[in-house]
Amino acid sequence: MVAIHGIPNCDTVKKAIKWLDNHKIEYSFSNYRENKPSTGTLNTWAEAVGWEKLLNKRSTTFRNLTEADKSGLSQKKAVALMAREPTLIKRPVLDINGRIEVGFSEQRYQELLG
Repeated sequence: MVAIHGIPNCDTVKKAIKWLDNHKIEYSFSNYRENKPSTGTLNTWAEAVGWEKLLNKRSTTFRNLTEADKSGLSQKKAVALMAREPTLIKRPVLDINGRIEVGFSEQRYQELLG
């Protein structure tokens, strides 16, 4: 089973979905804003790819955080922030039977989903 998580108006998510559609790969989509990932799910993703990769430090949401929120980041703190503000999660998150991939790369999707 393939699941993709993100925000539907995100250009990178749109590219990933278009790639999946063009390759006729069935998937389910979960919108971060409507279905916030649980801390358990976020911890699973962070363990799989590293919380540093999962946390989108380039986002407007991250830049607008307080200095207290941005300082002393650890997995626990990053997961709590992402649970509170799901737009801090890098997009998209692709889950292929428990194998997690963050971001979109045609080459990487081809390798994983052929």
